[in-house]
Amino acid sequence: MTDPSRPLDGTVALITGGSQGIGRGIAEVFAAHGAAVVVHGLTEDYVDEAVGLIRAAGGAAIGVHGPIQDEQTSIDAVDAALAAFGRLDHLVTAAGIQRYGDAVSTPVETWDEVFGVNVRGVYLAAHAALPTIRKQGGSVTLISSVQGVATQNQVAAYTASKGALNAFARAMAVDEAEYGVRVNAVLPGSVDTPMLRGAAALWSDGTPEGIEATIAKWGTMHALGRVAQPSEIGAVAAFLASGAASFVTGAELRVDGGLLARIAAALPARN
Repeated sequence: MTDPSRPLDGTVALITGGSQGIGRGIAEVFAAHGAAVVVHGLTEDYVDEAVGLIRAAGGAAIGVHGPIQDEQTSIDAVDAALAAFGRLDHLVTAAGIQRYGDAVSTPVETWDEVFGVNVRGVYLAAHAALPTIRKQGGSVTLISSVQGVATQNQVAAYTASKGALNAFARAMAVDEAEYGVRVNAVLPGSVDTPMLRGAAALWSDGTPEGIEATIAKWGTMHALGRVAQPSEIGAVAAFLASGAASFVTGAELRVDGGLLARIAAALPARN
């Protein structure tokens, strides 16, 4: 009988960007749900740290590192999964960067950098992983953003890249259905990650107290009144990989604490 607390038992997942932030939260939840995890990250130190934490908690994990926009990184990651675990069932693409600027102030180099990581990197991971995932009838989950369907000021490249991911998820969902592979996009709101804290440092006085106050203020934009934790995004990604989501494909699943559900204009206070 399948253990309901371990719905991913016997499967293997590659998590790009799995060494920090949302990706680490996803890797930890997948491992806790029974999957063997290949943790990808840019640098070896963060990868080793993430793998160590998963193993210390009783999970199975190996690590790979390198720039996700380089084709060889994804090839090596898939090869490592097959060498260590003999299969690959799931891909979750969580590697991403955010840069600031509008269409005029964003340098061409910055635009290319954002698309290189956020879009090219996802394509390369899918390109390398899908031939193996097709054999298992597994899943692909792209970590996009609410900014793929709405936007703030001064994030033109980031917003455009996340919109591209949503479209790419739809295209793959249609193409991969014949192989029994499901493809979905997860659109988080604000999540307590190093990326968010870096942004909070820019928009505050940079002190620990200022950063915490800024994150708390951003949390009030969400109907639930707070930002998310990486594990909460991980729980949704694990659901999408599990048999419980067997009829879910081509979806753009908002995990935003009600951020986009609220109309920005506030009603006057009641007497």
